[in-house]
Amino acid sequence: MSKFKTTALRCLLALSISLATLVARGVSAAETVAPPSVAIHFTFDRPLDASMAPFFLAAKDGRFGAEHLNVSFGSASGSPEALARVAKGDSELALVDINELIRFRDKDDAAPVKAVFVLFNRAPYAIVARKSRGINVLPDLDGKTVGVADGDLSMRLWPALAQQNGIKTSHLKFHKISAAVREPILSAGQVDAVAGFSYLSAVNLRDRGVPGADLVVLRYADYGCEAYGFAVVANAAFAAAKPDAVKGFISALIAGIAATVKEPARAADEAASRIDGGDRDLELERLRTVLSDNILTDEVRRNGLGGIDPRRWERSVDQIALDFKFRKRPTVADIFDDRFLPPVAARLVN
Repeated sequence: MSKFKTTALRCLLALSISLATLVARGVSAAETVAPPSVAIHFTFDRPLDASMAPFFLAAKDGRFGAEHLNVSFGSASGSPEALARVAKGDSELALVDINELIRFRDKDDAAPVKAVFVLFNRAPYAIVARKSRGINVLPDLDGKTVGVADGDLSMRLWPALAQQNGIKTSHLKFHKISAAVREPILSAGQVDAVAGFSYLSAVNLRDRGVPGADLVVLRYADYGCEAYGFAVVANAAFAAAKPDAVKGFISALIAGIAATVKEPARAADEAASRIDGGDRDLELERLRTVLSDNILTDEVRRNGLGGIDPRRWERSVDQIALDFKFRKRPTVADIFDDRFLPPVAARLVN
C-alpha cells in the first residue's frame, strides 16, 4: 500500500511540473487544441474545366485543411446565379466574372458582395474564327456572321472593342445560338466565327478536328480591352465574421496556383478526374492556355497574383460604360476588398 501511494505521489508531482511548465510559457491547455474547421461552400459560375485546377490542387494537397477550412465545391449556371447564392449566404465564396459583379452591384438593392481575389488578370473574352473564311485580324470580321450564345459575357464589352478598333457593328451579322452548339456550328461552317472564351472554344474546336492552322483566336485583350476576368467573391457577413477564413482560403488558393504552374500535368489530371468524361490531354491544353493568356500576365509577374491596378480599373470601367448606364460609377473600393490579400512578396509567381 505504501509503495502504491509513493507511485501515485510521483505521478501527481510529474503532472504538476508539466502544468507549471506550460503556465510558465504562457500556454494554456486550451491553446494546445487546434481550432475547429470553418465550413466554406464554394460555387463556380459554370461547369468544371481545367481553369479551376488551382482550387482542386489546393484541396488535393491539403492546403485548405492546413488553414483549418473544410471546403466543398458546387457549380451554378452563370455568374448571376453564383452571385445570388453568395448574396443570400447559400455560398460563402464563389468564382464569378468581375465585370458581371460590377453590373450586379449597380442595382439599387444589391447585396454588398465584393471581390477578394482576382484569378484571371486578363478577361478570356475572344472571337474565335476560321482563317479559311478570310479572317486573320479583328477588322476582317467586317461583313461576317458571328455566332453568339445567349448571355455570352464577351458581348457586353463588344461595343467598346468595336469602337476602339474602328469596326462598324452594323456590318456584322450576329447569329443567336445556344452554348451547346457554339463549336459544332463553326466547325460545320454555318458561321464565320463565334464569340466566347479563348481557352474554351478554340481548344474544343481543335478537339473536334478543326485544324489548328485554320483557327484564329482574336482575344479582346490583344485589341485594347482592359477588363479583368474571373474573381473570387465573398459574402459580406461571412467576410466580416470570419476574416481569417477568407485570408486562409486565399493563401491556400495561391499555393494551389503555384503548384499548378509547377506541375500542370498533375493539375490537369486532378481537374479531369472531377469532370464527367474528362479528357486529361484536352484539359492540359486548356490549362496551359489559361495560365499563359489569363493568369500569368506581365502585370501579375510585376505586381503579384490577386490584385487590381487602380489606373487600369478606371479604363476598364470606361469601357463597360459604353454599353451600360451606371446609376453610380463604381470605385475600386466599391467592388474589390484587398484587405484579405497577403503581402506582395507572398503573391509573386516564381
